[in-house]
Amino acid sequence: MAKRSASTIHEADETITRGTGNAFADLGYPDAEERQTKLRLAHAINDVISRRRLTQAAAAERLGVNQPKVSALANYKLEGFSVERLMTFLTALDQDVEIVIRKKPRSRAAGRISVVAA
Repeated sequence: MAKRSASTIHEADETITRGTGNAFADLGYPDAEERQTKLRLAHAINDVISRRRLTQAAAAERLGVNQPKVSALANYKLEGFSVERLMTFLTALDQDVEIVIRKKPRSRAAGRISVVAA
């Protein structure tokens, strides 16, 4: 098998496609917005748990769930969690959750959901 040198690389091999900013949408998931929202909320929850150095058992008690649920959150296995439940977890961890509704810009075809952790 012959090696290809850098000079023989075809232009098609160098095509770069800019992502949408949502990896789930880029991968074609129909519920991409919800998955992205859950991921960002879970990241914020895990960040608070980590900063406070809570054990999974202590976090579970604070959140009103069992330890395996906290383990699922820590591993971003989010199928069993709704966006609302994740927001409730944040408030249980003494975090404010703010929802802002605004008109979308004309430059974007559709509205979107975004989560920003401050």
